[in-house]
Amino acid sequence: MALIELTGLTRAFGGLLAVRDIDLEIEPGEIRGLIGPNGSGKTTLVNVISGRLRPTRGSIRWKGEDVTGLPQYRLARRGIGRTFQLPTLFKEMTGLENVMMGFYAFARWNLAGEVLGLPADRAAVRTIEDSALAILELMGIEDIREEPVERLPLGYQRWLGIAMALSVGPALLMLDEPLGGMNPVERAATMEKITMLRDSGVTILLVEHDMKAVMETCGRVTVMNAGRKIAEGSPGDVRNDPAVIDAYLGDEGIDA
Repeated sequence: MALIELTGLTRAFGGLLAVRDIDLEIEPGEIRGLIGPNGSGKTTLVNVISGRLRPTRGSIRWKGEDVTGLPQYRLARRGIGRTFQLPTLFKEMTGLENVMMGFYAFARWNLAGEVLGLPADRAAVRTIEDSALAILELMGIEDIREEPVERLPLGYQRWLGIAMALSVGPALLMLDEPLGGMNPVERAATMEKITMLRDSGVTILLVEHDMKAVMETCGRVTVMNAGRKIAEGSPGDVRNDPAVIDAYLGDEGIDA
């Protein structure tokens, strides 16, 4: 069974069809690439899958359950996580505090109880702190636990954004251009972290413009243009697809 299945998924903004009739299945354990030119509808598709936007028509099935139109928090509780093109972080907080914020949305925890020193609430906060530290360690960035986010370089901020997304315990993690603005060393380290997450049991949908990274890491690639899916297959098949070359890659294709 597919982890997630989209059928005829469409999202309109007035008369503009930003996503039109997308059929997509992602299997557990994949790193699936999602590519296409700017304005092709990739981020809109991620927004619809995550519940940030409601589909105009079509359906979303998650582990066989129809979840079409559910709000973002309910989909997150089912295991659908995502990051954003620009890291959405609490800049005045530390790295550890940022990841803890992701847990608070689902914790059985009471602020008044912690202030009053109630044992159950203080224990819950300790559990959240331990869990957040474990995620920082998984991502290999535990050294920023006490570092204010505003002092962190871009690479660390993007890794921290992924760590925050992991706080919901996602089975599917959608990464929206995680390599944007990174230097070559940061890009290589990020792809190693993404592969590590896949190996730990998290299925990945990778939206990215770095074609070398996509072609080297993804088992299958889906290509969008003007809101439609125009191709899908192995990196080699997609790289040589005439429609993809015409719409996105150009005559020189990908040098990977």
